[in-house]
Amino acid sequence: MNKPTVQDIFLKFYSEYLEKYTPSAEQSKVSNAIMNCKTSRMGANVQVCEDCGCISIHYNSCRNRCCPMCQALPKEKWMDMRKEDVLDAPYFHLVFTVPAELNPIIYSNQKLLYDTLYHAASATINDLSVQDKYLGANVGYICILHTWGSEMNYHPHIHTILLGGGLDKNKHWKDKGDKFFLPVQVISKVFRGKYMEELKSLWEDGKLKFYGSSEKYQNSYEFKSLIDTCYSKEWIPHCKKTFNGAQSVIKYLGKYTHRIAISNYRIIRINGENVTFSVKDYRNEGKWKELTISGVEFIRRFLMHVPPKRFVRIRHYGLLCSRMKNSNLTLCRNQLGCKKYISELRNMTSSQILDHLWGFKVGICKHCGGKVIDHHRQKPLLC
Repeated sequence: MNKPTVQDIFLKFYSEYLEKYTPSAEQSKVSNAIMNCKTSRMGANVQVCEDCGCISIHYNSCRNRCCPMCQALPKEKWMDMRKEDVLDAPYFHLVFTVPAELNPIIYSNQKLLYDTLYHAASATINDLSVQDKYLGANVGYICILHTWGSEMNYHPHIHTILLGGGLDKNKHWKDKGDKFFLPVQVISKVFRGKYMEELKSLWEDGKLKFYGSSEKYQNSYEFKSLIDTCYSKEWIPHCKKTFNGAQSVIKYLGKYTHRIAISNYRIIRINGENVTFSVKDYRNEGKWKELTISGVEFIRRFLMHVPPKRFVRIRHYGLLCSRMKNSNLTLCRNQLGCKKYISELRNMTSSQILDHLWGFKVGICKHCGGKVIDHHRQKPLLC
């Protein structure tokens, strides 16, 4: 029996989910894309081998960024392009989180308050790194939004891949070796201040909306109480150890950039009305364990993490800002004496990339090795 997938779960339980919940337009689009991915409803290519006459049918993928079956190729192409941005220098992985008390308001105002996460994280790094007592240089970093925990619970946070050095005001390279240059306690206080300042400003300007469990915060006294609670908490950012070498940075990036709420490999079984999948138990040294929930609850949790329409989850800052990136990185490489990593896939077609990475030869018969030609293209049945 084949291992169950997220697509199987949607096919089995989505109609039951609709009886209980009303998804947004974007959530409906994602759900339909997942259920129809690599099926006849997405269209197909019928190919015939010129030598042996073997017929093969290839169904199209949905290419939705939330589909677990469509992330491999975009991830590899993105990682390959980032090779040209990586330096032989220290890198750090910093995670910015907010108190769980803010989750209801964030979920009701996703685009606004996700953007606020990026604003607060980038302002914190920029303001602190240029100070001489910490580094005294302009650094480069990538921010990636994740909204889930291991159990697919709602947990918005920003992963930041931070270059451990930068260019000072005289355009000279400056770093502190493998030592992280920003005190975590200082990051915590500055990030908290910047996020809360923007949140209060949005509330005062009447830009926030309140649904479900966040409705009570329409009351000014309730909102002030929430603000006081958040200020009283320690906002603890997490910093992981430095990487060893540029190639390690590239591989590490791939773990976070195109990840979705859950991948197929974590689905263990579908049993009756329930789904069992593997989760990390962070209370037990991050060991894996099994979690069983209903199929409807699985879909509800999965769809919570569909980002707003056209929302950009991967953002570049500082030295990696696209306007000045090439000149900044050239300066850094010259001073560090490191080589530029060249993209391997930049000028390849998708067929060539599939062959290069996974040995999948498009246009070659699997049975006899003969040339395959397109015989018929079925258009997608979906609008």
